[in-house]
Amino acid sequence: MTPELRSLKDTIEDALTHHLPVSSEHAQILTDAMRYSVLSGGKRIRPLLVCATCTGLGGDLENALAPACAVEFIHAYSLLHDDLPAMDDDDLRHGLPSGHVKFGEANAILAGDALLTLAFETLANAPISRTDVRLTAIKLLAEAAGWKGMVGGQVFDIESEDKQLSLSQLQSLHAAKTGALIRVAVQIGALFGNAKLDAETYVLLTEFATRIGLAFQIVDDVLDVTESTETLGKPAKSDEKAKKSTYTSLLGVERAKAQAEDLLSEALSLLGRAHLKHRLLEELAQTIVLRNH
Repeated sequence: MTPELRSLKDTIEDALTHHLPVSSEHAQILTDAMRYSVLSGGKRIRPLLVCATCTGLGGDLENALAPACAVEFIHAYSLLHDDLPAMDDDDLRHGLPSGHVKFGEANAILAGDALLTLAFETLANAPISRTDVRLTAIKLLAEAAGWKGMVGGQVFDIESEDKQLSLSQLQSLHAAKTGALIRVAVQIGALFGNAKLDAETYVLLTEFATRIGLAFQIVDDVLDVTESTETLGKPAKSDEKAKKSTYTSLLGVERAKAQAEDLLSEALSLLGRAHLKHRLLEELAQTIVLRNH
């Protein structure tokens, strides 16, 4: 990660800390679980995408931070629920005990629920004067996170265990489960960066994000079979143990890597036509696809 991206990540960490509740008169364990789940680690890819897109279009970073936090709260809630015994049953996240191990299953479920609702509260209160921008962003985030997007993709994932998916089916699964939130991060960043953005640039950024979202998942699948639990901070080879179809099981490691790099090349070509004011989004895309863990 470049120094500029590291600095932006630090700013996002401060914003996340600010927007999360610290205490509760009647449910302190809930606020503790919320803060633990968000602040215990993470690459912050999605909020970085929001901020880099916004400022790349000439927008103010201060306007991007609330929506960036909203997207990350959605992501954190999804991980809390994914790790539950009823889902992936993972005991480790970011090298630390998963939320349900640390706080119990009931509190992990409720902390996830609270982060989901906090996301929309944060987005609704975003400090931008145009109400239509906030409403459009709320609609986009709800669609990406809900039954048509991330949640629907998670169900597809569960139903696909012990089944051999085709490559097109696997791409559809991850376009919903993983890609939708990455795509909407860029779309919301574009909205807050320039509410009057022309349709062509918006489409270019959306197509860029779609390819990066798919490449992100391919790289995750590669790392799952090539890196250790200690390196990943979560259980390695978990998809293999769950008998899930992955890009590596369908293509092999080397072909999967090549496909991720091809997607990165396509994404950067699209991004170049958007004529952003800096290279942060380009650098972030390279970081996502060329990462080691």
